[in-house]
Amino acid sequence: MNSSNAIYAIKRVSLDKTDAETMKGYMNEIGLLKRLAGNKRIIQLFDSEVRPGGSGGQGSKGYLMLVMECGEVDLAKLLAEQQKEPLDMVWVGYYWQQMLQAVHVIHEEKIVHSDLKPANFVLVRGQLKLIDFGIANAIANDTTNIQRDHQIGTVNYMSPEAIELPDGMRRLKVGRPSDVWSLGCILYQMIYGQPPFQHLSVYQKMKAIPDCTHEIAFPEWSERGCGEGEANIEGKRVRVRKDVIRTMKMCLERNPKERAVIPELLEHAWLSGGADELLGPEETIINPYYMKQLLEYGIKLGQQAQSGEIDQAHLEREAERLVAELKALDS
Repeated sequence: MNSSNAIYAIKRVSLDKTDAETMKGYMNEIGLLKRLAGNKRIIQLFDSEVRPGGSGGQGSKGYLMLVMECGEVDLAKLLAEQQKEPLDMVWVGYYWQQMLQAVHVIHEEKIVHSDLKPANFVLVRGQLKLIDFGIANAIANDTTNIQRDHQIGTVNYMSPEAIELPDGMRRLKVGRPSDVWSLGCILYQMIYGQPPFQHLSVYQKMKAIPDCTHEIAFPEWSERGCGEGEANIEGKRVRVRKDVIRTMKMCLERNPKERAVIPELLEHAWLSGGADELLGPEETIINPYYMKQLLEYGIKLGQQAQSGEIDQAHLEREAERLVAELKALDS
């Protein structure tokens, strides 16, 4: 907390088991954060230092300390909460666009993350920001990557080319398309409530992800928010737009050369068209001028309903008529 009571986050990394290559990765990350200072899609770094440890014992090599912007919640927790609700395409479009923008920033800096997952993004005052750049992956091109051991928990988002063969060799070089695959897995989770390979065991995932004969299902309906046996409850089961399914398929192409690139994904009509592109047939956008008129009219209708002049059915018909009128005005 600073003198104005603003809250910051401190990232503390023990240097006890840090080799020269990993330390270089940390320094590169600090350098990149400094280079990207002021970018709204990247977490802000305010200060950093290496703190020496005590003489002998734990922490003897000291710590790397980073003072950073503090996120309220990460995308993993946000998704866990949101999947209890029916699919909301305005919500999906809002955060999907911000994720694409954030990863595009590091790609422009020639950094390939290669281990993207929802926990890499946090919300800071309602805006999504990337908090981790996978720099150790970017610099360890010709060595066995020490961070690979941590990936068992994140196999759900790993690209086919990021999965190693039994002899420790990768199938293909991991490049920008690997991050697009991971983003596609996150979009799939936003739409259906879980990543595409969630239902498989870790061993089955490692086999299925690179396997071109293993088909990924893209259901016509999202049943997010439905409890067991509730799949057909009206209002909870939402049809998935065909152009959104097309976006997911373009991200989840097994051949990296056939995958969409981020600038192309940012131009997809359902995203670039804004919120009105994502609205259902009975939804519209309203501005403050019409909201004031609606409130005045609503108060009048409420008084009539209270006195028994009109019934609930009349109110429902009026609501539908008003939405249709506003849609016509908007178009």
